Amino acid sequence: MSGAGAPPAGAGRGGAAADWGGFEDTMQAGGSGGAAVIDMENMDDTSGSSFEDMGEMHQRMKEEEEEEAETTVGDEEDGEFLGMKGFRGQLGRQVADQMWQAGKRQASKAFSLYANIDILRPYFDVEPIQVRNRLLESMIPVKMINFPQKIAGELYGPLMLVFTLVAILLHGMKTSDTIIREGTLMGTAIGTCFGYWLGVSSFIYFLAYLCNAQITMVQMLSLLGYGLFGHCVTLFITYNIHFHSLFYVFWLGIGGLSTLRMVAVLVSRTVGHTQRLILCGTLSALHMLFLLYLHFAYHKVVEGILDTLEGPNVPPFQRVARDIPVVSSVVLNTTVKVVALTS
Repeated sequence: MSGAGAPPAGAGRGGAAADWGGFEDTMQAGGSGGAAVIDMENMDDTSGSSFEDMGEMHQRMKEEEEEEAETTVGDEEDGEFLGMKGFRGQLGRQVADQMWQAGKRQASKAFSLYANIDILRPYFDVEPIQVRNRLLESMIPVKMINFPQKIAGELYGPLMLVFTLVAILLHGMKTSDTIIREGTLMGTAIGTCFGYWLGVSSFIYFLAYLCNAQITMVQMLSLLGYGLFGHCVTLFITYNIHFHSLFYVFWLGIGGLSTLRMVAVLVSRTVGHTQRLILCGTLSALHMLFLLYLHFAYHKVVEGILDTLEGPNVPPFQRVARDIPVVSSVVLNTTVKVVALTS
């Protein structure tokens, strides 16, 4: 059964060998033909350049990506810079607008403040009888310094006294030997009187603030302004009666009384001996020395200033007519003959 149905083993191996032998023959036949053999020597050496090209393309793409990234970052930075710049500009405009509005409100408020006459009315609303009484009281020193003395808070009387002092100075320059040029020099007198009144009042008010004295600026202006009443009386009398001894009597008497009045008021409003000494000594020295200056040195100082600015008072140059000498008739006749002969 087995021998008839199946081929023998040797026959099977021989058939397989026959099949492989045909394949080998075919391979040898193709090798002898030279068509299936790859000749490595005849291959192009640039066959590997495709890999290099891929590297270059990758590098180029990488560079382009980096450039795009840098461009994007730069655009973002520019946008942020422009945004910040725009924000700062808007903020600056808002601040400028707020400052303008605040300045406008303050200017309008100040204008309305100074344009409203009702604000200044309390400082000049005073009766003539009150001014007369305060002028007399300015020459009478107070005795009670244990409690603060009352100071009038009005400026009508002090302002009129300053203008009166200006007029007295101009009168004194006219009655003295001072050479007056450029009108009456009212500007110089006004500057001197108002400068002393405002300047010394501000300085004493500053000292009073340092010395803890209870006084306001308006009260200081009123006190010093009424204190000029003694100066006006002294200068008006001594400008018309030229005696130095009389001036010293009035300087110590009238000027000293007005100064003592101011000193007593400041003492009553100041606490502490050292503070009182500093404040009252400064005011007394300034007030008394100012009266000496107005009597002795004011005219000379003004005249010196005018000489410095305009030169000495020299009369202008004038042309003087000269007399022509009379020539005798003999000389004239001789001259005429000589001219006739030469011609």
